[in-house]
Amino acid sequence: MNAPARFLTSLAQAVSTMHLYKEGHPARERAVDSAYESLRDLPDQGGESRFTFLGDEIVYQGQPLWDLKGWDWGGRFSEAGIQMLEVSDQANREELELFLEEALALMTGSPISTSEARYTRPAHIRYGRVGFQDDEDEGEGGDGEDRFQGLATATLGFSLKEEAETVEWMHEELKERDELHLLEAEAIVRSLSVAMHGDQQFLIPLLHLKEFDQYTTTHALNVSVLAMALAEYIGVPPKEVRGFGISGLLHDLGKTRIPEEILNKPGKLTEEEREVMNTHTVEGARLILEADDHLDLAAVVAYEHHIRLDGGGYPKLAYPRKCHQCSNLVHVCDVYDALRTNRPYRAAWEHHRVLDYIREGAGTEFDSHLAQAFCDMMERWESRVAILEDEDDPLPVGRDVPSPSEGGGREEPGPDQPPAEA
Repeated sequence: MNAPARFLTSLAQAVSTMHLYKEGHPARERAVDSAYESLRDLPDQGGESRFTFLGDEIVYQGQPLWDLKGWDWGGRFSEAGIQMLEVSDQANREELELFLEEALALMTGSPISTSEARYTRPAHIRYGRVGFQDDEDEGEGGDGEDRFQGLATATLGFSLKEEAETVEWMHEELKERDELHLLEAEAIVRSLSVAMHGDQQFLIPLLHLKEFDQYTTTHALNVSVLAMALAEYIGVPPKEVRGFGISGLLHDLGKTRIPEEILNKPGKLTEEEREVMNTHTVEGARLILEADDHLDLAAVVAYEHHIRLDGGGYPKLAYPRKCHQCSNLVHVCDVYDALRTNRPYRAAWEHHRVLDYIREGAGTEFDSHLAQAFCDMMERWESRVAILEDEDDPLPVGRDVPSPSEGGGREEPGPDQPPAEA
């Protein structure tokens, strides 16, 4: 990919990230930095680079930019009123960030035509509609929210690094300041959804655990992805799928209240330690409800996700009842990822053995319908499950997807170690 195409791709990535994260967030700052670095890499064109967006065709310096032929972001910029973009080699990072904020406002339908906006408009970056000379006539018609709905992050080079770092930051904030940042949690789930749908083929990206102390972060992301994938697979309405993703992301939140020496103990827990560990379900529900009483589904899932279909598990219910469908769904996803992950007290299980375990537990530990649906999904969509060895790894494109079956033949846990510890 040539430098002009990389620059436009970095602009798309930055606009997506700015939509997901509020001002000052590290992910947002890194996205702007990356876009600015791409700007500095543009070839010398006598002081100015000019891009024109004409439907699905992009013209650079009067010549078609074939590297981005059919790129759907060209249409998004054009519909937002950015049909022509001129960037001077004198443009600095602050001016680029101002342009990105205006582009995001145009795409979301937010007002930007104020005297302050005109005063601070970047001097070395100009844009507008083809055939108009007045830069202030960028257009305001239409429902910007609808135009922005389904915004796909530029998938080229997209990784889960930002999401992993944000989950880790959320957990640290909860430990150190007793603050649960729910807006960031919602942004993570939106970003995961974009990663899953950003390519032409639906993708299930799962992170491979590198260090034992990263388990809580990696596990939260994986369960969120699996929960959304399974929810879509069984036909949960699209508007509700992200609620399942939020519930999966926050299901183990109570573990931030468990002492590290218990959470990462390399051996089997004592009875007393197990009692402490089991409190994470109640603690997680409490933390979520204290932060936002509208997240009742996530709180219910945090409380119920270790309750078995036959009434076993924990916490013990005073009056037996059915758990919420989302709790049962997250329970299956939780156990799958837990068993597929190396832990201090046991090695990871091979993919197909985990599916056999889930099938065997259908009707006792797991909801029969959800257990069967999960196994069917993981076998039918095996080519779409991408195992990322590192959060820095870019998401694969097309069929370049590492199979979850790879890397089998590892040591399995002994009979005295309950396999479903998640």
